[in-house]
Amino acid sequence: MASMVTENGCGVAAETAQPQGPDRGTVRWGPQHAGARELASLYSPGKRCQEWISVVLCFSLMAFNFIHLLANFHLGHVWYLQLAIVAGILTADFASGFVHWGADTWGSVDLPIFGKAFIRPFREHHIDPTAITRHDFIETNGDNCMLTIFPLANMAFNFFTLSPAEIYHIYPWYCYLYALAIFVTLTNQIHKWSHTYFGLPRWVVFLQDCHIILPRKHHRVHHVSPHETYFCITTGWLNYPLEKLGFWRTLEDLIQGVTGEKPRADDLKWAKKVN
Repeated sequence: MASMVTENGCGVAAETAQPQGPDRGTVRWGPQHAGARELASLYSPGKRCQEWISVVLCFSLMAFNFIHLLANFHLGHVWYLQLAIVAGILTADFASGFVHWGADTWGSVDLPIFGKAFIRPFREHHIDPTAITRHDFIETNGDNCMLTIFPLANMAFNFFTLSPAEIYHIYPWYCYLYALAIFVTLTNQIHKWSHTYFGLPRWVVFLQDCHIILPRKHHRVHHVSPHETYFCITTGWLNYPLEKLGFWRTLEDLIQGVTGEKPRADDLKWAKKVN
């Protein structure tokens, strides 16, 4: 099916751009799409509470660990620190792609607990890509904050219990974990910025233009239906090499061959929803 990318980054199939027959005039994309409205309505008070708790715990632990990383810094760690930061960014980018690919491609909103809480936003995003720009800080970042709580808590515990000599030896590893935690936490905020075309701070636009974080134009590639490539959304650095390797297609073929499940079947179901 031929497809095109709209200005707001939404991939729209060219064949459905001009609906024919009974569905003529039906909203195909955006906040008025039937599927988008239903998915948005599934955002619950319980989910909101989980996001608030996750954000508060995550940033509290980040502040605590940052203070202790500064307190334990030695000049001998400078080169390790630089390598740790780059490795943390690359790991976060790959992790964002893997989670994004998994949630986009497999599973269903109908799965108990997990479906409405964690797969729902991915389904909504493909039929209303700008919905994320209307989410506040808590809704945007709550789930990513939740992912980093346990490693950050373990790091904080170790700062309390390990001796300075022990911390010195594992300091580069902690720098890597901390950089990874920061970029995992910020991934969905960066993703939100890649869909925001007006009012971004100049420093965000500068980072996008330098491809230090996910650029807007780069991310549009993913939003061409059927949303089967360029899944990494932290920096996007790994998208091109993974695409050239056929990494995601190989995984999909392997899983489909073993399970018989068709990739993105649930995603397509929601896209086709008209009432």
